[in-house]
Amino acid sequence: MRVILNVTGIMLAPFSMRTLILVFCCLFLVINGINAQNSGDCRTAIPVCADGQPIMPSVDGGGDVDDFDPDYVRQSGCLEKGSNISANLENNTSWFVFRAGTGGQVGFDIEALTATAEWDFAVYGPFDESSGQNFCSIIGDGTTEPIRCNYEVNDTDFTGIGVNPENGVEGGPFVKGSQNTYDEWLEVLPGEIYYIFINNYNTNFDGDPELFSLTFTGSSVDADQDNALDCTLRDEFLGLDIVACEGDPDITLSALNSPAGSDIDRVEWSVDYDDDGTIDDDTLTGRGTYGAEYVVTSPNSGRYFAEITTASGSPATVVDDGGVLITFYTIPVLDEVIILDDLSDSNTIEVVVDGIGNYEYAINGGEFQEDPVFYDVPPGINSVIINDLNGCGTSDPIDFLVVGYPKFFTPNNDGYHDYWNVLGIETLIDPVVHVFDRYGKLIKQLDATTIGWDGTYNGKAMPSSDYWFKMVYSRDEDGIVVARTLRTHFTLKR
Repeated sequence: MRVILNVTGIMLAPFSMRTLILVFCCLFLVINGINAQNSGDCRTAIPVCADGQPIMPSVDGGGDVDDFDPDYVRQSGCLEKGSNISANLENNTSWFVFRAGTGGQVGFDIEALTATAEWDFAVYGPFDESSGQNFCSIIGDGTTEPIRCNYEVNDTDFTGIGVNPENGVEGGPFVKGSQNTYDEWLEVLPGEIYYIFINNYNTNFDGDPELFSLTFTGSSVDADQDNALDCTLRDEFLGLDIVACEGDPDITLSALNSPAGSDIDRVEWSVDYDDDGTIDDDTLTGRGTYGAEYVVTSPNSGRYFAEITTASGSPATVVDDGGVLITFYTIPVLDEVIILDDLSDSNTIEVVVDGIGNYEYAINGGEFQEDPVFYDVPPGINSVIINDLNGCGTSDPIDFLVVGYPKFFTPNNDGYHDYWNVLGIETLIDPVVHVFDRYGKLIKQLDATTIGWDGTYNGKAMPSSDYWFKMVYSRDEDGIVVARTLRTHFTLKR
């Protein structure tokens, strides 16, 4: 989940209407008795807002080494230097997320507020919230590389996107292995989602706090500070919907950073498991201070809600009306392959998966497609691979049989296509195949035990031509044996 704390009236730095100032401190920060919660994981990135109000969550910088697949990250040219084997990729780290409210230019300045810190960053996006993708999975597994990033030694106290306020140096284009302390501006469109990863490159493993400030800049911020970054994220204090995979670590939801601030008497949790508008359980037990945290374990998908009863009674309650939808997707498992029109010229099949997910499919080593229906599948043994688009896994190749017939054969004793038969005939019930020449003369009768027709009649080689066959067989469909007859043709080539 993503959390954000609005502390109206507390100023930690001079505030300009031309910039958005967000000040973060590591370890923890106690504000009126409430500990704001840092996000050390992309899934629980802290939403940032652009309405000019100071925002102060605490940042302990714990990070989560499972955020990135090191085998991919080390090849990115950005997040892994490679030469410094002692450097910790995720040391004093934080994740932030913003949704663009207006289009235009957006940047930010990260200022080191301690002498020992070496702050670096990576920016991922833009993401389309309506796509249903698992953004944090594709960030972590390396299938999406950062669009802006700095993992160089900084010779100033600042790094970021745009123009360095310390020396006026404008950021350069981002390239793999970028040497830039500052990268060029982001050009955003309304509704786009961006994730920011901030990391202390110094090997500070003792957990001591390290301070930094984060200031958003750019022409869109200057033109419309109240809307440049979409402030509905602040009001949705339980955060953006979360996509996870079955077996993932527990997800901790927190209500500590709601608009109620420290004015909390108690927090009550509820869940709509089916996300159908009906609460299934309103007796969930939170943990910690005021019961303000709730732990969701795999595979308990559902829309979770927190209702905060304030201590002052003004307002009496605070609720994130939309809650947060957590969906645990499953590793793809093949249920069945349905032959939609087997023993026809097209051999159309449909792949059916057992599980919840967004899948793509590939057969026989071909390109992936999101449509589970395939046309013109060759008869015989084929294989399918299923990939979950949410990053929850890819199946090994799985064999399946398509009962069908070759459209030609070449009985020249070269070891290839020397016999013609219905492939998969052994899976049918009581199959009988009659082969005719073009004049309707019976040439050969085949069954499940016959190797096939070798292109001869009474020991004489038959000429190149089209030949017809009639096949009578049965199949067990939903417990009912259905008799079928197939009439079509194939070609003998010499």
